[in-house]
Amino acid sequence: MNPRIVTAILAAVTALLAAAPATAQTTTPIPSPAQLPRTIDSGTFPAGHIQGIAVDTQRRYIYYSYTTMLVKADMQGRVVGTVTGLLGHLGCLDFNDADGRLYGSLEYKNDAIGRGILAMQGSDGTVTDGFYVAIFDVDRITREGMDAERDGIMTAVFLGDVLDDYKAEIDTADGPVAHRYGCSGIDGISFGPRFGRNGGRQYLTVAYGIYGDTNRTDNDYQVLLQYDTRDWSRYERPLSQSAMHRNGPAQADGRYFVFTGNTTYGVQNLEYDAASRCWFMAVYAGKKTGYPNYTLFAADGAARPVKRILEGVPYARRGYVVPLAQAGLQDGATGIRGWRFGYGATGLCSLGDGYFYISHDYRNADGQGSVIRLYRLTGDAEQPFKAVE
Repeated sequence: MNPRIVTAILAAVTALLAAAPATAQTTTPIPSPAQLPRTIDSGTFPAGHIQGIAVDTQRRYIYYSYTTMLVKADMQGRVVGTVTGLLGHLGCLDFNDADGRLYGSLEYKNDAIGRGILAMQGSDGTVTDGFYVAIFDVDRITREGMDAERDGIMTAVFLGDVLDDYKAEIDTADGPVAHRYGCSGIDGISFGPRFGRNGGRQYLTVAYGIYGDTNRTDNDYQVLLQYDTRDWSRYERPLSQSAMHRNGPAQADGRYFVFTGNTTYGVQNLEYDAASRCWFMAVYAGKKTGYPNYTLFAADGAARPVKRILEGVPYARRGYVVPLAQAGLQDGATGIRGWRFGYGATGLCSLGDGYFYISHDYRNADGQGSVIRLYRLTGDAEQPFKAVE
Protein backbone atom coordinates (compact mmCIF):
# COMPACT_ATOMS: atom_id res chain seq x y z
CA MET A 1 0.00 0.00 0.00
CA ASN A 2 1.15 3.53 -0.75
CA PRO A 3 2.85 4.98 2.37
CA ARG A 4 0.91 8.25 1.94
CA ILE A 5 -2.38 6.33 2.11
CA VAL A 6 -1.25 4.48 5.29
CA THR A 7 -0.31 7.81 6.88
CA ALA A 8 -3.69 9.30 5.99
CA ILE A 9 -5.59 6.32 7.44
CA LEU A 10 -3.63 6.50 10.70
CA ALA A 11 -4.29 10.22 10.95
CA ALA A 12 -8.03 9.69 10.42
CA VAL A 13 -8.19 6.95 13.09
CA THR A 14 -6.30 9.16 15.54
CA ALA A 15 -8.74 12.01 14.92
CA LEU A 16 -11.75 9.74 15.50
CA LEU A 17 -10.31 8.42 18.77
CA ALA A 18 -9.61 11.94 19.96
CA ALA A 19 -13.17 13.02 19.21
CA ALA A 20 -14.78 9.99 20.88
CA PRO A 21 -16.24 10.48 24.37
CA ALA A 22 -14.07 9.22 27.20
CA THR A 23 -15.16 5.91 28.70
CA ALA A 24 -15.19 5.29 32.43
CA GLN A 25 -12.27 3.46 33.98
CA THR A 26 -13.39 0.07 35.24
CA THR A 27 -10.33 -0.43 37.43
CA THR A 28 -7.94 1.82 39.26
CA PRO A 29 -4.57 1.93 37.52
CA ILE A 30 -1.95 0.04 39.47
CA PRO A 31 0.75 2.43 40.70
CA SER A 32 4.37 1.49 40.36
CA PRO A 33 5.86 0.49 43.73
CA ALA A 34 8.00 3.65 43.69
CA GLN A 35 4.78 5.73 43.74
CA LEU A 36 3.44 4.11 46.91
CA PRO A 37 3.63 5.94 50.24
CA ARG A 38 7.09 5.89 51.82
CA THR A 39 5.61 5.26 55.26
CA ILE A 40 2.24 4.11 56.59
CA ASP A 41 1.54 4.27 60.32
CA SER A 42 -0.91 1.55 61.30
CA GLY A 43 -1.82 3.25 64.57
CA THR A 44 -2.05 1.28 67.80
CA PHE A 45 -4.35 -1.56 68.77
CA PRO A 46 -5.03 -3.23 72.15
CA ALA A 47 -3.95 -6.63 70.87
CA GLY A 48 -0.77 -8.64 70.43
CA HIS A 49 2.09 -7.23 68.37
CA ILE A 50 1.89 -7.02 64.60
CA GLN A 51 2.59 -10.39 62.96
CA GLY A 52 2.39 -9.74 59.23
CA ILE A 53 1.32 -7.38 56.45
CA ALA A 54 -0.11 -7.74 52.94
CA VAL A 55 -0.93 -5.20 50.23
CA ASP A 56 -3.56 -5.10 47.49
CA THR A 57 -1.79 -2.65 45.17
CA GLN A 58 -4.65 -2.51 42.65
CA ARG A 59 -7.38 -1.56 45.12
CA ARG A 60 -4.87 0.17 47.37
CA TYR A 61 -5.50 -1.47 50.71
CA ILE A 62 -3.05 -2.71 53.29
CA TYR A 63 -3.77 -5.46 55.80
CA TYR A 64 -2.19 -6.04 59.21
CA SER A 65 -2.33 -9.07 61.46
CA TYR A 66 -2.26 -8.13 65.14
CA THR A 67 -2.16 -11.69 66.52
CA THR A 68 -5.87 -11.96 67.33
CA MET A 69 -7.11 -9.15 65.08
CA LEU A 70 -7.06 -8.40 61.36
CA VAL A 71 -6.99 -4.75 60.27
CA LYS A 72 -7.90 -3.39 56.84
CA ALA A 73 -6.71 0.14 56.04
CA ASP A 74 -6.23 2.40 53.04
CA MET A 75 -2.76 3.39 51.90
CA GLN A 76 -2.85 6.51 54.06
CA GLY A 77 -3.30 4.33 57.13
CA ARG A 78 -6.99 5.11 57.70
CA VAL A 79 -8.73 2.06 59.15
CA VAL A 80 -11.54 0.70 56.97
CA GLY A 81 -12.49 -2.26 59.16
CA THR A 82 -11.27 -4.82 61.66
CA VAL A 83 -11.94 -8.51 62.27
CA THR A 84 -11.89 -9.65 65.89
CA GLY A 85 -12.94 -12.66 67.96
CA LEU A 86 -9.99 -14.92 67.21
CA LEU A 87 -8.69 -17.12 70.03
CA GLY A 88 -5.73 -18.38 68.02
CA HIS A 89 -2.55 -16.89 66.58
CA LEU A 90 -3.07 -15.11 63.25
CA GLY A 91 0.40 -14.77 61.78
CA CYS A 92 1.92 -13.93 58.40
CA LEU A 93 -0.40 -12.73 55.61
CA ASP A 94 -0.43 -12.78 51.82
CA PHE A 95 -2.88 -11.29 49.34
CA ASN A 96 -3.80 -13.57 46.45
CA ASP A 97 -4.19 -11.53 43.27
CA ALA A 98 -5.77 -14.54 41.51
CA ASP A 99 -8.92 -14.57 43.66
CA GLY A 100 -8.77 -11.20 45.45
CA ARG A 101 -8.71 -12.76 48.93
CA LEU A 102 -6.37 -12.58 51.87
CA TYR A 103 -4.65 -15.69 53.28
CA GLY A 104 -3.11 -16.00 56.72
CA SER A 105 -1.61 -18.65 58.96
CA LEU A 106 -3.84 -19.45 61.94
CA GLU A 107 -2.84 -21.76 64.77
CA TYR A 108 -4.50 -23.01 67.93
CA LYS A 109 -2.47 -24.84 70.54
CA ASN A 110 -2.20 -25.35 74.25
CA ASP A 111 1.48 -24.51 74.66
CA ALA A 112 2.86 -21.36 76.31
CA ILE A 113 2.03 -19.22 73.28
CA GLY A 114 -1.53 -20.50 73.05
CA ARG A 115 -2.17 -20.05 76.75
CA GLY A 116 -0.76 -16.53 76.55
CA ILE A 117 -3.17 -15.66 73.74
CA LEU A 118 -6.15 -16.97 75.71
CA ALA A 119 -5.07 -14.95 78.75
CA MET A 120 -4.69 -11.84 76.59
CA GLN A 121 -8.26 -12.36 75.37
CA GLY A 122 -9.51 -12.78 78.93
CA SER A 123 -10.38 -16.46 78.46
CA ASP A 124 -9.65 -19.15 81.05
CA GLY A 125 -10.68 -21.96 78.70
CA THR A 126 -8.70 -24.16 76.34
CA VAL A 127 -8.63 -24.65 72.59
CA THR A 128 -8.26 -27.75 70.46
CA ASP A 129 -4.84 -28.03 68.84
CA GLY A 130 -5.20 -27.26 65.16
CA PHE A 131 -3.46 -25.47 62.29
CA TYR A 132 -5.30 -23.68 59.51
CA VAL A 133 -5.01 -21.34 56.60
CA ALA A 134 -7.51 -18.56 57.25
CA ILE A 135 -9.05 -17.05 54.09
CA PHE A 136 -10.70 -13.64 54.34
CA ASP A 137 -13.29 -12.22 51.94
CA VAL A 138 -11.83 -8.74 52.25
CA ASP A 139 -14.63 -7.03 50.29
CA ARG A 140 -16.90 -7.77 53.24
CA ILE A 141 -14.65 -6.03 55.75
CA THR A 142 -16.42 -2.68 55.91
CA ARG A 143 -16.47 -1.63 59.57
CA GLU A 144 -14.57 -2.01 62.79
CA GLY A 145 -15.35 -4.79 65.26
CA MET A 146 -16.56 -7.40 62.79
CA ASP A 147 -16.56 -10.96 64.13
CA ALA A 148 -14.50 -13.70 62.47
CA GLU A 149 -17.13 -16.36 63.21
CA ARG A 150 -20.46 -14.57 62.93
CA ASP A 151 -20.04 -12.05 60.10
CA GLY A 152 -19.29 -14.42 57.23
CA ILE A 153 -15.86 -12.94 56.56
CA MET A 154 -13.54 -15.87 57.16
CA THR A 155 -13.28 -19.49 56.11
CA ALA A 156 -10.48 -21.88 57.03
CA VAL A 157 -8.71 -24.94 55.64
CA PHE A 158 -7.21 -27.47 58.04
CA LEU A 159 -3.59 -28.61 57.57
CA GLY A 160 -3.47 -32.13 58.95
CA ASP A 161 0.17 -32.88 58.20
CA VAL A 162 1.20 -29.91 60.37
CA LEU A 163 -0.80 -31.24 63.31
CA ASP A 164 0.75 -34.68 62.79
CA ASP A 165 4.27 -33.23 63.05
CA TYR A 166 3.34 -31.03 66.00
CA LYS A 167 1.90 -33.92 68.01
CA ALA A 168 4.48 -36.52 66.95
CA GLU A 169 6.42 -38.50 69.57
CA ILE A 170 9.41 -40.20 67.94
CA ASP A 171 11.56 -42.89 69.51
CA THR A 172 15.28 -42.44 68.82
CA ALA A 173 18.50 -44.00 70.12
CA ASP A 174 18.85 -41.02 72.43
CA GLY A 175 15.31 -41.30 73.76
CA PRO A 176 11.88 -39.98 72.74
CA VAL A 177 11.63 -36.73 70.78
CA ALA A 178 8.48 -34.59 70.67
CA HIS A 179 7.44 -32.35 67.78
CA ARG A 180 8.90 -33.76 64.56
CA TYR A 181 11.48 -31.35 63.05
CA GLY A 182 10.88 -29.14 66.09
CA CYS A 183 7.44 -28.21 64.70
CA SER A 184 5.68 -25.63 66.85
CA GLY A 185 2.99 -24.92 64.25
CA ILE A 186 2.96 -22.50 61.32
CA ASP A 187 3.64 -18.83 60.74
CA GLY A 188 5.19 -17.69 57.43
CA ILE A 189 2.92 -17.84 54.37
CA SER A 190 3.27 -16.70 50.75
CA PHE A 191 2.18 -17.46 47.20
CA GLY A 192 4.84 -18.25 44.62
CA PRO A 193 5.91 -20.82 42.01
CA ARG A 194 6.94 -24.36 42.78
CA PHE A 195 10.53 -24.59 43.97
CA GLY A 196 12.92 -24.89 41.04
CA ARG A 197 10.52 -23.28 38.56
CA ASN A 198 10.28 -19.79 37.16
CA GLY A 199 6.68 -18.64 37.07
CA GLY A 200 3.80 -20.91 36.19
CA ARG A 201 1.23 -22.18 38.65
CA GLN A 202 1.23 -20.38 41.99
CA TYR A 203 1.39 -22.48 45.15
CA LEU A 204 0.56 -21.41 48.66
CA THR A 205 3.71 -22.00 50.70
CA VAL A 206 3.45 -22.36 54.47
CA ALA A 207 6.46 -22.31 56.79
CA TYR A 208 6.67 -24.13 60.09
CA GLY A 209 7.27 -22.42 63.35
CA ILE A 210 10.25 -24.23 64.89
CA TYR A 211 10.97 -24.60 68.59
CA GLY A 212 14.44 -23.18 69.21
CA ASP A 213 15.55 -25.80 71.77
CA THR A 214 19.36 -25.69 71.80
CA ASN A 215 19.67 -29.27 73.09
CA ARG A 216 18.31 -30.97 69.98
CA THR A 217 19.71 -31.25 66.45
CA ASP A 218 16.58 -31.92 64.38
CA ASN A 219 15.33 -28.32 64.45
CA ASP A 220 17.92 -26.59 62.25
CA TYR A 221 15.96 -26.78 58.99
CA GLN A 222 13.12 -24.51 57.96
CA VAL A 223 10.24 -26.69 56.75
CA LEU A 224 8.17 -25.32 53.86
CA LEU A 225 4.96 -26.95 52.62
CA GLN A 226 3.51 -26.10 49.20
CA TYR A 227 -0.19 -26.43 48.37
CA ASP A 228 -2.12 -26.14 45.12
CA THR A 229 -5.16 -24.15 46.30
CA ARG A 230 -7.18 -24.29 43.07
CA ASP A 231 -9.54 -26.94 44.48
CA TRP A 232 -9.63 -25.67 48.05
CA SER A 233 -13.27 -24.61 47.77
CA ARG A 234 -14.18 -28.20 48.74
CA TYR A 235 -12.30 -27.78 52.04
CA GLU A 236 -13.21 -24.24 53.02
CA ARG A 237 -15.56 -23.96 55.97
CA PRO A 238 -16.41 -21.26 58.47
CA LEU A 239 -14.45 -21.90 61.65
CA SER A 240 -16.29 -22.48 64.91
CA GLN A 241 -13.67 -22.16 67.64
CA SER A 242 -15.77 -24.26 70.00
CA ALA A 243 -15.98 -27.16 67.52
CA MET A 244 -13.18 -26.74 65.00
CA HIS A 245 -13.53 -28.62 61.73
CA ARG A 246 -10.90 -30.88 60.19
CA ASN A 247 -11.55 -30.25 56.48
CA GLY A 248 -8.37 -30.00 54.47
CA PRO A 249 -6.00 -31.74 52.07
CA ALA A 250 -4.62 -35.10 53.15
CA GLN A 251 -1.10 -33.78 52.74
CA ALA A 252 0.88 -31.00 51.11
CA ASP A 253 1.72 -31.15 47.40
CA GLY A 254 5.37 -30.69 48.30
CA ARG A 255 7.54 -30.64 51.43
CA TYR A 256 10.89 -28.89 51.37
CA PHE A 257 13.74 -28.20 53.79
CA VAL A 258 16.09 -25.22 53.96
CA PHE A 259 19.12 -25.50 56.22
CA THR A 260 19.56 -22.25 58.17
CA GLY A 261 20.75 -23.42 61.54
CA ASN A 262 18.92 -22.60 64.74
CA THR A 263 16.13 -20.00 64.92
CA THR A 264 13.70 -18.96 67.62
CA TYR A 265 10.25 -20.09 66.45
CA GLY A 266 11.18 -20.53 62.79
CA VAL A 267 10.01 -18.39 59.88
CA GLN A 268 8.00 -15.47 61.17
CA ASN A 269 7.46 -13.91 57.74
CA LEU A 270 7.83 -15.67 54.40
CA GLU A 271 7.73 -13.71 51.15
CA TYR A 272 8.38 -14.69 47.54
CA ASP A 273 9.99 -11.98 45.41
CA ALA A 274 9.60 -12.57 41.68
CA ALA A 275 12.30 -10.02 40.76
CA SER A 276 15.05 -11.95 42.57
CA ARG A 277 13.34 -15.38 42.48
CA CYS A 278 14.06 -15.68 46.19
CA TRP A 279 11.94 -16.80 49.11
CA PHE A 280 12.81 -14.39 51.91
CA MET A 281 12.51 -15.78 55.42
CA ALA A 282 12.54 -13.33 58.34
CA VAL A 283 13.19 -14.99 61.71
CA TYR A 284 14.03 -14.29 65.32
CA ALA A 285 17.70 -15.08 65.84
CA GLY A 286 18.64 -18.53 67.08
CA LYS A 287 20.78 -19.26 70.13
CA LYS A 288 23.04 -22.17 69.14
CA THR A 289 26.62 -20.95 69.30
CA GLY A 290 27.75 -23.06 66.36
CA TYR A 291 25.68 -21.06 63.88
CA PRO A 292 25.81 -17.43 62.70
CA ASN A 293 22.19 -16.93 63.83
CA TYR A 294 21.18 -14.50 61.09
CA THR A 295 17.73 -12.87 61.19
CA LEU A 296 17.03 -12.94 57.44
CA PHE A 297 17.60 -15.73 54.93
CA ALA A 298 16.81 -16.15 51.24
CA ALA A 299 16.02 -19.57 49.77
CA ASP A 300 16.93 -19.89 46.09
CA GLY A 301 13.59 -20.36 44.35
CA ALA A 302 15.28 -21.03 40.99
CA ALA A 303 17.32 -23.97 42.28
CA ARG A 304 15.93 -27.45 41.81
CA PRO A 305 15.37 -29.18 45.18
CA VAL A 306 17.70 -32.14 45.77
CA LYS A 307 16.67 -35.22 47.72
CA ARG A 308 19.25 -35.97 50.40
CA ILE A 309 19.85 -37.04 53.98
CA LEU A 310 18.70 -34.44 56.51
CA GLU A 311 21.62 -33.58 58.76
CA GLY A 312 20.96 -33.99 62.48
CA VAL A 313 17.56 -35.63 61.96
CA PRO A 314 18.16 -39.27 62.92
CA TYR A 315 14.58 -40.44 62.48
CA ALA A 316 13.90 -38.91 59.06
CA ARG A 317 14.27 -40.34 55.61
CA ARG A 318 15.72 -38.22 52.84
CA GLY A 319 14.02 -34.90 52.20
CA TYR A 320 13.93 -32.41 49.35
CA VAL A 321 16.44 -29.71 50.27
CA VAL A 322 16.35 -26.19 48.79
CA PRO A 323 19.64 -24.26 48.97
CA LEU A 324 20.07 -20.76 50.30
CA ALA A 325 20.66 -18.10 47.67
CA GLN A 326 24.24 -17.01 46.98
CA ALA A 327 23.66 -13.68 48.67
CA GLY A 328 24.31 -11.98 51.96
CA LEU A 329 27.02 -12.74 54.49
CA GLN A 330 28.56 -16.21 54.48
CA ASP A 331 29.56 -17.94 57.69
CA GLY A 332 33.02 -19.46 57.29
CA ALA A 333 32.38 -22.42 59.57
CA THR A 334 29.00 -23.60 58.26
CA GLY A 335 28.66 -21.97 54.83
CA ILE A 336 25.26 -20.62 55.85
CA ARG A 337 24.32 -17.34 54.18
CA GLY A 338 22.03 -14.59 55.42
CA TRP A 339 21.79 -11.15 56.89
CA ARG A 340 21.64 -9.48 60.29
CA PHE A 341 18.78 -7.21 59.31
CA GLY A 342 16.83 -5.67 62.14
CA TYR A 343 13.34 -5.77 60.62
CA GLY A 344 11.01 -8.09 58.71
CA ALA A 345 9.99 -10.57 61.40
CA THR A 346 6.81 -8.57 62.07
CA GLY A 347 5.96 -7.83 58.45
CA LEU A 348 7.57 -8.27 55.03
CA CYS A 349 5.76 -7.71 51.73
CA SER A 350 7.18 -7.79 48.19
CA LEU A 351 5.57 -5.16 45.94
CA GLY A 352 7.37 -5.93 42.67
CA ASP A 353 10.35 -4.37 40.89
CA GLY A 354 12.51 -4.98 43.95
CA TYR A 355 10.39 -2.88 46.32
CA PHE A 356 9.18 -4.09 49.72
CA TYR A 357 7.10 -2.84 52.61
CA ILE A 358 8.73 -3.77 55.92
CA SER A 359 7.23 -3.40 59.40
CA HIS A 360 8.88 -1.37 62.17
CA ASP A 361 6.82 -2.35 65.19
CA TYR A 362 6.44 -0.20 68.29
CA ARG A 363 4.59 -0.10 71.57
CA ASN A 364 3.15 2.78 73.57
CA ALA A 365 0.58 3.38 76.30
CA ASP A 366 -2.31 2.89 73.85
CA GLY A 367 -1.20 -0.52 72.60
CA GLN A 368 0.98 -1.94 69.85
CA GLY A 369 1.51 -0.54 66.39
CA SER A 370 3.85 -0.37 63.42
CA VAL A 371 5.26 2.06 60.92
CA ILE A 372 5.39 0.35 57.54
CA ARG A 373 8.37 1.64 55.53
CA LEU A 374 9.11 1.37 51.82
CA TYR A 375 12.43 -0.29 50.98
CA ARG A 376 14.26 -1.35 47.86
CA LEU A 377 16.23 -4.58 47.60
CA THR A 378 19.94 -3.83 47.23
CA GLY A 379 21.60 -7.25 47.25
CA ASP A 380 24.29 -5.82 49.51
CA ALA A 381 25.89 -8.39 51.83
CA GLU A 382 25.59 -6.12 54.86
CA GLN A 383 22.32 -4.27 54.17
CA PRO A 384 19.89 -6.19 51.95
CA PHE A 385 17.33 -3.38 51.87
CA LYS A 386 17.64 0.39 51.63
CA ALA A 387 14.84 2.71 52.76
CA VAL A 388 13.30 4.77 49.94
CA GLU A 389 13.54 8.44 50.87
